[in-house]
Amino acid sequence: MSQPPTSPPRKSLASRYRGATIEDLDLAPALSITPESSVGNALGLSYDRDFSQLTVISAKTRSLLGYLDVEKIKKMLQEGTISESDQVSKAMNRFRTKGRVYKVITPDTPLEELDEFLSEDGREFAVVTDDRRRFVLGVATRQDLENFATRRPD
Repeated sequence: MSQPPTSPPRKSLASRYRGATIEDLDLAPALSITPESSVGNALGLSYDRDFSQLTVISAKTRSLLGYLDVEKIKKMLQEGTISESDQVSKAMNRFRTKGRVYKVITPDTPLEELDEFLSEDGREFAVVTDDRRRFVLGVATRQDLENFATRRPD
């Protein structure tokens, strides 16, 4: 009787990333929009850059308010719950500011930490900021980690 095939064991995070940091992912610079931007403009920008998420920042303070999930926006447009002329504020996902500790993720954050962060609560991406959380520098996804791990020789 044959055994069912098993998947190969996943490498330990330390051996998988070998000291690499988020900076080693060579992420594209973040594309941030304001809540007052139109949904149509935001979609156009996301298509131009092939981004699946856009960060939403305050026009006055440049502080991070939330994000737009492009797939969710497309679904909302199909359902008619929003239109391309609506403001981003109508469709954005807002970050909760109360009751939750914000995990600072910077270019110096080890990839092991990013992997653990993305594994929590089914998170799809992480916003990469400067140490003081004043500027959005990029967005790191699970796919970015997978691409890095496959490019790296054993």
